[in-house]
Amino acid sequence: MRGFPAIVDDIRSAAPPHQDSVDEPTRQRLAGLTTELLAARPDGAAELQRYRSITTRTAALPEQRVAAALRGRTVLVTGGCGCIGTALLRQVRRLCPARFVSADIAQPRRPVPGVEYATVDVRSPGVLDRLFARYRPDIVFHLAAQRDPGLAERHLGYTVETNVLGTVQVVRAAERHGARRFVYASTGKALRPYSRCVYTASKRVGEWLVADAARRGRMTCTGVRFTHVVDNSILHDRLRRWCDTGEVVRLHAPDTVFYAQSAIESAQLLLTAALSPADDVFRLYAIRDLGWPVSLLDVALGVIADGPRIAPIYLAGHEPGYEEAPYPGLYDPALSGDVSPLLNAMEAHQVEASACAGIDGAAVAAYDAPEVVGRLPELQRWCRVTADRQARRVLGELGWDLLVAGVRATPPAVLDRMARLTEEYRPTMSDEHRRIDDLIRRHADRATDHSATDHRAADRRSDLVPVVRPLRTPTVAEV
Repeated sequence: MRGFPAIVDDIRSAAPPHQDSVDEPTRQRLAGLTTELLAARPDGAAELQRYRSITTRTAALPEQRVAAALRGRTVLVTGGCGCIGTALLRQVRRLCPARFVSADIAQPRRPVPGVEYATVDVRSPGVLDRLFARYRPDIVFHLAAQRDPGLAERHLGYTVETNVLGTVQVVRAAERHGARRFVYASTGKALRPYSRCVYTASKRVGEWLVADAARRGRMTCTGVRFTHVVDNSILHDRLRRWCDTGEVVRLHAPDTVFYAQSAIESAQLLLTAALSPADDVFRLYAIRDLGWPVSLLDVALGVIADGPRIAPIYLAGHEPGYEEAPYPGLYDPALSGDVSPLLNAMEAHQVEASACAGIDGAAVAAYDAPEVVGRLPELQRWCRVTADRQARRVLGELGWDLLVAGVRATPPAVLDRMARLTEEYRPTMSDEHRRIDDLIRRHADRATDHSATDHRAADRRSDLVPVVRPLRTPTVAEV
């Protein structure tokens, strides 16, 4: 029997990456190699079982505190008909008597008894305003979003209007109608300091919009970061469909691994965020121990082995919306294992205890970025006329503006440590990662360098650096 590396090399040679499709002879060749791979890599079934078992995982939620915080309140959940929204409504209905409202563009597939359902598109400010005027919620959980990274690249306008402009509308309606707490559902992809990927950029801007509302002090605002949620996995659905139909199974790379969590954990994470201190500090919450990362290849092999026929594996490379490798300074090794992997090095030093053991909260440094709010009408205008190229440019510039503001608000000692940790990687960094690194290095020494004007000019000039595909290294990714 041939070894795993040799078979993978043959799969790569049989079909180069980034092809939209493969011809029939190549497909047959890949099917034969996949059969070999199943024999050489017998751990797929066990990894698939471990992956699926994550759906039963829970957090140690302080249920009495949650019940006391929600009792007698009106709770509004946007996106309440989705997987996590439904799990959240089930949790809170079980814990305490209150008025629960779901606002979603879709109809509920599994209605939760006692929940009032309203059909609402968060992109429609008038409809939202009438909803908030009718229910006047005390607590808002904002889950409504377009969550598919690949779809975000193909349908930029819809994604930005939902994830960015929709968040603006929900935040403003909540403030106008007296909501006391606002909890925003973000993504683990938003831990990237900067990204041109549409989905990631849209959620990073969403986080800042909610943080900016926290600074205004009208309501307590928090956010949570989810990683791959097994219960509503886009990945698993695609694998199952490909295997059922015998289509080619498209994988990013043979060494891709990713963290995962359950819908129940996600709901409990949201409820933990709702127990944050009542102040004007924006806090991000994430699960600390997400278990051992899941192997994408082994899960795929498990699904293939469980299917009616051998679906051939094709190593397609990383598609638009997915990052091959993280910025090398993303994590601080000194904190590995002690802080959630969904919090980056600039956030991890601000971690504080949360109401739930096993969940980290990071008090994100407040920073002003008026240029972001000022450019939202321009972003909206380009989206409405389906000018994706211009909308993508504006979204990228907003993301860079937020990174600059965030770096300026980060203690120089943290930036200096990041700069020292990335020094050895600079020769092989992608241009985009070097651009991020250069910005961090310019501000790492600002405790002794007072040329703030020069820094601001350099920050703007760095936006002119061209972007190329990032370097290829094994990494933990979110799928």
